[in-house]
Amino acid sequence: MIRITVSGRHMDVGDALKSYATEKVEKLERFYDRVHNVEVVFDKQAICHRCEIIAKADHHTSFVAKEEHEDPYAALDASVKDLERQITRHKEKRRNRKHPDGLPDKGLLAPSPEDSSASSSEGDM
Repeated sequence: MIRITVSGRHMDVGDALKSYATEKVEKLERFYDRVHNVEVVFDKQAICHRCEIIAKADHHTSFVAKEEHEDPYAALDASVKDLERQITRHKEKRRNRKHPDGLPDKGLLAPSPEDSSASSSEGDM
């Protein structure tokens, strides 16, 4: 379960924007189930809206995404997309740390066809 906080600086965040942000941020759990706290901050500037998302996961891992756009919904979408990319890269790095070339250990591979044909021809003699 992710704890989500939606707040605004220099603006009031309406119920529609809060529910949209909550709906979008809940999807981050699909990418990395160790995210447990997400803070979404909307900031109204002179001509644009800024959306900042701070996601905290296990082992003191933090992911931060900031985007600016004229529309707060578009800024949120861009921030979530950036966060998804960060989380996916982090997860791939952690998963592939033991096998950097992407292949499992050599001892776990099935014998090659050459090995099986050599053993069958020896048995025929």
